[in-house]
Amino acid sequence: MEAKTKTIETFKLHPKDTGSADVQIALLTQRINHLTEHLQGNKKDHSSRRGLLVMVGQRRRLLITSRAPICPAIRR
Repeated sequence: MEAKTKTIETFKLHPKDTGSADVQIALLTQRINHLTEHLQGNKKDHSSRRGLLVMVGQRRRLLITSRAPICPAIRR
């Protein structure tokens, strides 16, 4: 929860921003990285793998529609 709050603080566009595309992309990237680490140790966890693919697709759609300058930390 602490990491999520820190990410929102880093990428928000205005003081009450919690749902802009930049914030959503950053949060999805954080969750994707966490799940990727989990799946490296749990290769047979197929339900988490499907969730990961859904999140990657959602982030991809957000990146396409936002077309805003993205922080280099997200582009990795």
